[in-house]
This record gives sequence, C-alpha cells and structure tokens, in this order.
Amino acid sequence: MTRVVLLGSPPGPIGPPPPGGQPVLPTDITLTSLAGQPTAYGRLLGQLTSLDPAPVTIARPGDAPSYREHPGRVVESTDVAGDLRALADAVEGATDNLLILPAESLVHDELIYQITKAKRAAIALILREETEGEEPPIEDAVPEIGRKVMEGLPQRARAGRGRVVSVGTAYHAVTRPNAVLLGPFHLHQRHAAVLAEAARELADMAHLFGPEDDVTELLVLGLVRRGVSVGVRGRRDLFYRRVRTQWEADEALAEMAGFDEDRARLDNAVKGADGFFTTFFVSTYSRFIARWAARRGLTPNQVTLISIFLGLLSAAAFATGTRWGAVAGGVLIYFAFVFDCVDGQVARYARKFGVLGAWLDATFDRFKEYAVFVGLAVGATVSGKFGDGEGVWTLALVALGLQTVKHLLDFSFGAANRRKPPAPLPTLALSAADDGPLRRALENRKVTQSTGIRGLLRLWSRAGRFRAVHWARKMIVFPIGERFAAIAITAAFFDPRVTFLTLVIWGGVAATYTLTGRLLRSLA
Repeated sequence: MTRVVLLGSPPGPIGPPPPGGQPVLPTDITLTSLAGQPTAYGRLLGQLTSLDPAPVTIARPGDAPSYREHPGRVVESTDVAGDLRALADAVEGATDNLLILPAESLVHDELIYQITKAKRAAIALILREETEGEEPPIEDAVPEIGRKVMEGLPQRARAGRGRVVSVGTAYHAVTRPNAVLLGPFHLHQRHAAVLAEAARELADMAHLFGPEDDVTELLVLGLVRRGVSVGVRGRRDLFYRRVRTQWEADEALAEMAGFDEDRARLDNAVKGADGFFTTFFVSTYSRFIARWAARRGLTPNQVTLISIFLGLLSAAAFATGTRWGAVAGGVLIYFAFVFDCVDGQVARYARKFGVLGAWLDATFDRFKEYAVFVGLAVGATVSGKFGDGEGVWTLALVALGLQTVKHLLDFSFGAANRRKPPAPLPTLALSAADDGPLRRALENRKVTQSTGIRGLLRLWSRAGRFRAVHWARKMIVFPIGERFAAIAITAAFFDPRVTFLTLVIWGGVAATYTLTGRLLRSLA
C-alpha cells in the first residue's frame, strides 16, 4: 500500500495566469470528453484507489465541503503553514511509502505507476529544459506537458546527475536554476520522519515565503537540505498538467488525447539497460509479442516455460551432430532467448510479478544455457569429426565453469552492494537563505571523487556518453544475449569446437574485465 496525500489548497503560480476565468476547485472541473464525465478530482481519486482508497486531502475551510463529498479524509488548513503542519501530521509514523501530489493533477495512469514503482527512495516529477552550457537532460526525465504550459514556467530548482540538487523559494536562493518541480513526488517510508520534521520547521518559517511558493516545492526543499537524495522522473511520451479552470482542463484533455499511453506502457516494459544484441535484435519486436501474449491472458511463467521448451529443443537439435541440426539449434536458441525477454516484458506490461517467476527466470536461464552446452558436446561426439570428443567435452566444461564463476561474482557483488549504505549527501540548514554552502560541499565531493581509483572509475563512467564506448562496455561483459547469439552463429556456420573456443575466450575477457571492475569499486 501507499499513503496518498493530496494538496487541495490553492497552488502557487506554476505557470501563466489561467485563462478562462478565476481558478476553481478540481471538484468543479468536469472532464467532458471522458466516459462518464468525471470531475478532475474524481478521476484522480479513481486512479489512486489501488494505492490508497482513502487518501488525505488538505484543503481550505471554505473548500472542504466539496472535497468531503468524495472518499477519503479531509483536513482543513487556513494557510501554507497549516498545510505543512497538516502534512507532517499525516505522514509522521507512516509505515507505507508516500505519494504526495496536487489535487488538481491531470495525469496518465502509467506516469503514476512509474513514479510509485521507481527504485529510488525519493522521486520528484520535474520539467527540465536544456540550455547552453548545461549538461543535457537525463533521458526519460522530462514529461511532455505541452509548449503552451512550458512557456513562463519559473525555474526554481536545479537538477543534475539524476537528482534534485537545490530548490529555491521567495526566501531561499538557488544557483543556476534549470528545472521546474511539477508537483508529484514519491517517498520511501524510511524518509517519512525526515519529511515531517522538515515540514514543521518550514511551517515556522512560513512568514518568509511568498504567494508564488508551492507546498510541494517547499517539501522537496526540506528533503534536499536534509540530505535526502531526491531523484527526477518522468517520460517524454506521457502527460502531466495541473488544471485550474474548465478552459485549462478542456485544453489539457485535447492535448492528452494525442499521447499513446499504451505504447508508453509497452516501451516501459522493455528494460533500458539491456545489451547490444538484445536492444537491436530482440527488443525491437519482442515487446509486441509481449503485448499480444498479455492481452490473451498468458502469464509470464507460461512464457518462461515456452522459452525453456525451445531451449531444450535447441539442445536436442545440436545433439544430432548434423549440419541441419546445428542450423535448427541456432534458430531455436535464438527464439528461446526471444521468449526469455518476452516473459519479463509480459510481467512489466501486465504488472504481474511474483517470487516464483523471478526464481524461474533466473534459474532456468542457466539451465537452458548448460543444456545447450551438453547438446553441443554430444553432437560433436556423435558426428565423429573430433575423435572421441574428449577435447570438445573439456572445452565445454571450461566454458561452463567460467560462466558459473562469473555468475557467482555477479551475484555476490550485487548482494554486498545491497548491504552497503549509500554515501551521505551534504546538508544545509533550512534557515540558510543561500545555497552556496551546499553547492561548495557538492563541488568538494566532486573533486574528491576525481582523484585516485575513484577518478579512474569516474572517467570510465563518463566515457560511456559516447555511443561506441557505451555499447562496447555492454558487449565486453558477455551478457546472455551476446552468449546465445555467439552460440547460434558459430554453431550454425562452424562447429562445436569453435563455439566453445568463442565462449571460453570471450568469457575469459568478460570475467577479467568484470573482476577488475569489482575490485576497483570495492577499493574505491
């Protein structure tokens, strides 16, 4: 579950003055182009039901009766200080993660899902424009909200390296602002106490803020200055906007209709960190197989079983020792890998996750691969081209052992990293008007990380900005897509001995590269 807090109080000027009259409550804005013609607030509550069927809405006393006509608890507040204190009371002691967003939000379901399921402990939805001299925006970090809305948005935050660095208010200065906080943010329950404490301190400072200061901006300011890493999130192909009048709502709905939310959801089902072969030779079409399977009720586990079956057929084809058997085995192992990708994409697209599925996927990936090793070695023996096949069996055992050691290194290093606490970020008192001390602390940290082993790792990481280096780094570690491709191609065009030599040589380079990187990162 997720505890949802909706901010129903009047927002600060998050854009130009609203056309079409004075702002009205989202409970009075009708979304006429949608089925049933719900109000903006009613639609948002419907979207959030699966997260929290009874969210908390903070509203002005005169507006509270309108909000009370809907499910959930309404807390009255007369000003920004009251909003902050009410929110602190609502989140203090929370045992669930928190989603805080304005009550006048018009947003895609998929964007809510992405924010709430992000791995970051804190995520804020931002708009960031690339300017001369600035590093380019983070991929998929900027939601599309329309050109008309972008014009005039006050940049009151600075984002960099995947997180919010500083936030400004009428009292707090921000150095070189380059981003706008749009409103929604998600927070892990372990930071709930920090948020409550910061909100109460900010409430005591409310006399320093101006009418342009939005409550969500103040909350993110408090988190950042308390050392919480607030990541940025969004999708260029999804929609978010705060609507304050019926005219704005009608315009936003027309713009929203131009977005293909299902395609965005499908694209999000594909892992962004896949290898070269998977990205360009599988995921380009496997996502459509995943959607077809999900719409026909196939579960991820059923797709996994298809992949296992194809993998075993491939091993059996290789075991025949014939040229056509090798070609058939190469084709089958390729499609076994395709369906290995499809099962995860079905899980993410249909949002069907389970411990059994994760275990099956991880375990039987190895099972298929090792079964193919056996099939290739048996085929080499049956063909009689390699004598008794002892040399090929030796190569098969070396390849199997090398791959097993590499998996052991990957899993053990991953487990050790999960136990390692994150490096603390610098903090700054909320009473400090200038963010200079925070900026200098971050710059000093950057200098420290640019020397010795850390500097070497940082340089190698920055080299990944070049596409050739990026894909070379992906391929050198010999991920499963590249391994299955190497098996399929070498077995179909050459013979099992060439296949195993390829696996041993490339696998040895990958193990050396991986082990070196693990050692350097451990020392750093």
